[in-house]
Amino acid sequence: MDTQESSPDVAPAPTKVSNRDLYILGAIIVFGVFATTLPQPQVLGKLPLQHLLKDEIHVTREQMAKFFFWCGLAWYFKPFAGILTDAFPIFGTRRRSYLLISSVLACLSWVVVGFLPHTYSALLLGCIVVNAFMVMGSTVIGGVLVEAGQREGATGRLTALRIFVQNGCTLVNGPLSGLLATGAFAVAAGVNAAFVVSIFPVAFILFREQRTRGTNLEAFTRARDQLKTIVRSGRLWAALFFMALFYFSPGFATPLYYMQTDTLKFSQQSIGNLGIFSGAMGLAAAALYGYVSRKLPLRILIFFGVATAAAGTLFYLFYTGWTRAMFIEAQNGFFFTLAELALLDLAARSTPRGCEGLGYGLMLSVRNAALFGADIVGSSLADQKWPFSNLVYLNAGTTALVLIFLPFLPKALVGGKDS
Repeated sequence: MDTQESSPDVAPAPTKVSNRDLYILGAIIVFGVFATTLPQPQVLGKLPLQHLLKDEIHVTREQMAKFFFWCGLAWYFKPFAGILTDAFPIFGTRRRSYLLISSVLACLSWVVVGFLPHTYSALLLGCIVVNAFMVMGSTVIGGVLVEAGQREGATGRLTALRIFVQNGCTLVNGPLSGLLATGAFAVAAGVNAAFVVSIFPVAFILFREQRTRGTNLEAFTRARDQLKTIVRSGRLWAALFFMALFYFSPGFATPLYYMQTDTLKFSQQSIGNLGIFSGAMGLAAAALYGYVSRKLPLRILIFFGVATAAAGTLFYLFYTGWTRAMFIEAQNGFFFTLAELALLDLAARSTPRGCEGLGYGLMLSVRNAALFGADIVGSSLADQKWPFSNLVYLNAGTTALVLIFLPFLPKALVGGKDS
């Protein structure tokens, strides 16, 4: 799940540091991003949970979509986790203690989830608790990246490292989640627990942070001022409206899973393996976007990304076997990633200065809520006997309609290129 952090304190001017210091920061970020990205209930835990919900609890498509919407509740409020860590140190630190404690509690929560009764409400509550602790850890890692990157003059290298690890998690998630879905759910929960706590020994040994005392009331003052700026920012609300329309196109992720298992008879491992193709093409799209963003204005990139994502959706009409599924998932990973990168670029450009973390985090929170909410709409229609092909047409059409609003985005946002 995509996430952002609250704005960091004002950093001192970059200073020259040793390679050893950067290696230590890199290790913390690598393990931190891995431990707060892969073992989420909506990532590595999703396919085992889907298998359990569908084949043992026998939920409807809409019920399954609602499950993953509500279990991600904490991620929709992630900016406030940043304000909390800024304002209230634990055991004298604002980052290290939060990271250590949240990793242990997230690990224990996953262990508990593995032994919960296999009921809808029990599993949902358990996953909400897991995500609450994982959001805190993810927020801390983001804060470490921003603060350390600015202090050490290495924001570019550390950010690139984070994105690389996130994409690596995407490639690992597919086949591994498929394997875990074929076994006992308690085993899947245990593997997630082990992954999420993997940051603990690294942070305990390597993470050093200057101790601080007392409540940082300035964090609340900054947050209040940032919220006032965000409310008055027309550019941010224009971008937020555009993004919300794109992501709230009625989805068919859950109906697709039911079709893969019931109609096409794909095994859980086969479904997971499809993630390799979409993840690999997503990496290719990210590399391409890094190049073309310096050649073309954002308006063209948004138009191309959204238009090709809508057109690529129509290929799901031919989703009738493994070979076709492999190519369809690959092209979707490529074109949807291009569209998403352009929209995240828009989000970054539209966020007011001084509100980078809170404003950007707000946009990503809306993105996450809209994305999972759209799956609820599509799943509800599927339960009402809508053919899968109609869901594909609806999703492609509503995605393409977003382009009607492209000319109304401020020219200052979409007219320029990356430097």
